[in-house]
Amino acid sequence: MKVLFVYPKYPDTYWSFSYAMPFIGKKAAFPPLGLLTVAALIPDSWEMRLIDLNVEGLSDDDLQWADYVFLSAMTVQRESAREVLSRCGALRIKTVAGGPLFSTCHDEFPEVDHLVLGEAEVTLPRFLLDLDQKTPQRLYLPDERPDLSCTPIPRWALIDMRKYASMNIQYSRGCPFDCEFCDITAMFGHNPRTKTTDQVIAELKALHSRGWRGGVFFVDDNFIGDKRKLKNEVLPAMISWMEEHGHPFFFYTEASINLADDPRLLELMVAAGFQEVFIGIETPEPDSLRETGKLQNHDRDLLASVRYIQRAGLQVQGGFIVGFDSDSPAIFDKQIRFIQESGIVTAMVGILMVLRGTKLHSRLASEGRIISTANGNNTDTTLTFAPKMSPQVLIEGYQRLVRTIYSPDYFYERLMTFLKEYRLSGPSPFSTLQWRDIRAFIRSIFFLGILGKERLHYWKVFSWTLLTKPRLLPLTITLTIYGFHFRTVSDQICSPPRSDR
Repeated sequence: MKVLFVYPKYPDTYWSFSYAMPFIGKKAAFPPLGLLTVAALIPDSWEMRLIDLNVEGLSDDDLQWADYVFLSAMTVQRESAREVLSRCGALRIKTVAGGPLFSTCHDEFPEVDHLVLGEAEVTLPRFLLDLDQKTPQRLYLPDERPDLSCTPIPRWALIDMRKYASMNIQYSRGCPFDCEFCDITAMFGHNPRTKTTDQVIAELKALHSRGWRGGVFFVDDNFIGDKRKLKNEVLPAMISWMEEHGHPFFFYTEASINLADDPRLLELMVAAGFQEVFIGIETPEPDSLRETGKLQNHDRDLLASVRYIQRAGLQVQGGFIVGFDSDSPAIFDKQIRFIQESGIVTAMVGILMVLRGTKLHSRLASEGRIISTANGNNTDTTLTFAPKMSPQVLIEGYQRLVRTIYSPDYFYERLMTFLKEYRLSGPSPFSTLQWRDIRAFIRSIFFLGILGKERLHYWKVFSWTLLTKPRLLPLTITLTIYGFHFRTVSDQICSPPRSDR
């Protein structure tokens, strides 16, 4: 059997980091971990290829080589996935689809030959068995949640690691919380399921043996869902392995704000090599937090929690949302003020998304407020639901918010706030510099320090860091490049729609 794995293209969003990639000479931020894991579940005797449309093109010859084309996609990749399916249909190539997009919206894709939904460890073996017996069904639905101790190491040989800015690992699935707008618990449940410590170390070894050095993203939606296991088993083992191998990686992940309540967990994460953590702050407005069921954020000093995490040595990246029913037009200035005071340099702000499969979608559908299906892009200003706030006020307020926080004045002021708070620990970043880091530095000088409209801000923060916290200089350069990416995306958000004429 010949199988071609195809990963659809991401549009330009905050998460794509597409405008930052040229600075380091990379094509995409991350490889398609889901497809690489699915590939590891397929018999070794099969011929396999993988094409990631974020790093290379897809020809008709590529498609015609395959007996089956396997696709996996996030919701935001919907348009690209449809294009691939259309091409497969025209060439009469059979398709197999799974992943978050198809698992929640499979009824929207009648052109797919076989839908293997939910977690592949459960549904893919059933499909493969039926395929072997020449009786494949069209729809495979999960009937249980898999034990992740059976999940194989991704088939890394299918990609060229040199094209990516970071590698990735999945340690756990599921989240103990139940935010109304989030589809994680619908897909993976409330009880966090984790891989074993030996599996985590084996995955680090696999990346290391293939020559990878640099960033590794733990893609867990809430890395700290099982704190006890992390503190007692996983992190101590990672610390030992990293020390034995000369700290070849640095890590980042996603977690809930209650990370700030556990000093020991913070200490171990930093010692293991974690440098960044994405946290869903969502909003400083208590009524909106209560409305959406974000109980872990409610009744706490969010600013103090962020500062505590950053002083412990983890850079906080934050997710923010506007458009909750409880939001008034004052929310935009509240968000700007909170983001600036927190020193969250990488602030990903979007209008509330109503994803299928969430409690929010069910509630708004029952109220007759769903306009269309969400495309998964939280920077899109096309409203897919009827908000309580005036749509015009919501869109214009959102555009003003992102335009403000990524203007050079606000961005570099926030960067300085972060640099003054942040405490870097571990090996000197200069000891692990690679050519891509030097390239990024040179390009940042040219495009930001010479040609950029922020050049005065750039040289001010550069000089301050060099004189007062020189060990932070590589991080400072990285964040100025992030700022360029976010500012470019924000300019697109705020630009008027193109005329069809």
